[in-house]
Amino acid sequence: MSRTSRRREGPAYPDVAEIDLLDVLHALSDPTRMTIVDTLDGTPERACGTFPVDVAPSTLSHHFKVLRESGLIRQREDGNRRLTTLRAADLEERFPGLLATVLAAYRATA
Repeated sequence: MSRTSRRREGPAYPDVAEIDLLDVLHALSDPTRMTIVDTLDGTPERACGTFPVDVAPSTLSHHFKVLRESGLIRQREDGNRRLTTLRAADLEERFPGLLATVLAAYRATA
């Protein structure tokens, strides 16, 4: 499958049963990605350019890709904006208590 055809199909998201614990923990091991997840916690959707991170747009795109592929977030296009949502319910179903525990630890050290 070519890169162009993948773009038309949209980004891939793992089904709840396919979310891998090691992929989630890897995604959460980066401070920028933790900031994104923390910001999304309790927020229904947020536009990509509105996160409180200080990284280049290309770097932010990479972080979103890691979070998407691990199953932590979903993104959808809305006109010229890309809106991001935390898959909190899916993560709670797959790994009960994990996200809350990681976020509590992150906030305790922030």
